[in-house]
Amino acid sequence: MYAMYGTWLVLIILSQTHGHCMCQNRTTNFRPNIVMVMSDAFDGRLTFDPGSRVVQLPYLNYLRELGTVFINAYTNSPICCPSRAAMWSGRFVHLTESWNNYKCLDRNVTTWMDMLQQNGYNTLSVGKLDYTSGSHSVSNRVEAWTRDVPFLLRQEGRPVTDLVGDASTTRVMTKDWRTTDIATQWIRHKAAALSQPFALYLGLNLPHPYVTDSLGPNAGGSTFRTSPYWLEKVMPELISIPKWLPLSDMHPVDYYSTFTKNCSGNFTEQEVRKIRAFYYAMCAETDAMLGQVISALRDTDLLDTTVLLFTSDHGDLAMEHRQFYKMSMFEGSSHVPLLIMGPGVKSGLRLSQLVSLVDIYPTVLEMAGVAVPGGLSGHSLLPLLSQSAARPARPRPDWVLSEYHGCNANASTYMLREGQWKYITYADGVSVPPQLFDLTVDKEELHNVASKFPDVCRHLDKLLRSAVDYPQVSQAICLYNKQQFAAWRKSLGDNYTQVIANLRWHLDWQEDVENNEKAIDEWLMTSGHPSHRLFSLTHASGTGAPSLGPRGF
Repeated sequence: MYAMYGTWLVLIILSQTHGHCMCQNRTTNFRPNIVMVMSDAFDGRLTFDPGSRVVQLPYLNYLRELGTVFINAYTNSPICCPSRAAMWSGRFVHLTESWNNYKCLDRNVTTWMDMLQQNGYNTLSVGKLDYTSGSHSVSNRVEAWTRDVPFLLRQEGRPVTDLVGDASTTRVMTKDWRTTDIATQWIRHKAAALSQPFALYLGLNLPHPYVTDSLGPNAGGSTFRTSPYWLEKVMPELISIPKWLPLSDMHPVDYYSTFTKNCSGNFTEQEVRKIRAFYYAMCAETDAMLGQVISALRDTDLLDTTVLLFTSDHGDLAMEHRQFYKMSMFEGSSHVPLLIMGPGVKSGLRLSQLVSLVDIYPTVLEMAGVAVPGGLSGHSLLPLLSQSAARPARPRPDWVLSEYHGCNANASTYMLREGQWKYITYADGVSVPPQLFDLTVDKEELHNVASKFPDVCRHLDKLLRSAVDYPQVSQAICLYNKQQFAAWRKSLGDNYTQVIANLRWHLDWQEDVENNEKAIDEWLMTSGHPSHRLFSLTHASGTGAPSLGPRGF
């Protein structure tokens, strides 16, 4: 392990061995190695100031100093599988129909890693892949299918913290460390001896919250776990306490998310601060795993010939907007890290252009000298990273698109970011009010100014519809959810009543079994968008949601 982790000494040592190779000229036959480290739930705002000051991330700082950081990078869907499906396929979620953590890509889809292998690269993918259909718990998929049912049931454990080990405990997430060891050993013992270029993908679980064991095998991840060693990397005086809107002032979909994530009860400032500190400590542990990869490349003299990328599938709200987890278009959830360094990549560059995960597919292929196929949603980042790159065949749009169709949100959600504006619309664009945030003056996204700037909303909505016919997509997903749920219920036969009552929402379900079952039956018999009924449910009588109290799992 690295006793001096968290100091700038590691940057000095690495930069001395790395020199100025970032700006070296590539020959026409040169094909770099490609290494990508993709974490889970890493807030992209931590990779540049002022967010980077709250926790020591020396290896991400190293990438930032000797490579390029994108300060406006976004996920194409703020949940694990659909996000990764977009990254691996280079196509928007509505094109791949990756609607939730259960419905993603077919196993025979051609990823950019497949393309590299077909063109002479020696490839290895280890760790969390999570982009094909069929994964995640029964609870997770049933919650996604039934999101249009007009009931409110908590689906997650209340967020908690768990301190383990002592000041010498560095390997808290042992599964990720084992995976990192496999990747670094492969670099040292196989990649270093290869005569052809290689591509390595390392997928990490951190800093995703851990499963809360006390809630049973179907429980979600609501435990923020770390050790004193990693907490030492966090600057407690710089931890901000996010402002929250009153429950009654929340947008109906945000309120639904807060309630189903079990965050509608009372939290003390100390609880919130502690959750955020533990989350940042988990990010520090993630950074150390990236450091292992960098060290393996350096020790084998491969660093100068390798393009290294770090990104994440989404972020974590870490109690911003009275939520943890993802499934939201707020910055903490949708803003992801994207840092790239390697031969031909400019050093110390901060790029403000809007980019997203679908851009990785064409970028990697162009770097490797592989022809980029048609039909991709993304655009190569190479023209932004390198002065020697050719002019792109397709002009890069000045907007990014993200969409969400899974659990913990009771309507399909679409986000378009252009310039200072973030526009969020839902379902059919009519039954649920949109949101508009001016990120230059409202970085905390507390002031929805959609009603003040109707012309901006119309412009952004038109631009969004040029990319996706979102009312039609939303309608198709409503139908898909009903069909999937009906088929699942039929497959259970007489066991259905018991199974549905014992999913993650079991405590709330048991409080009113008859009405919950009736609500599902009525939902299955309806047609069209049910969002107007959900809006009425969560904002009844103009007073916000029903009285909730401080209860929690």
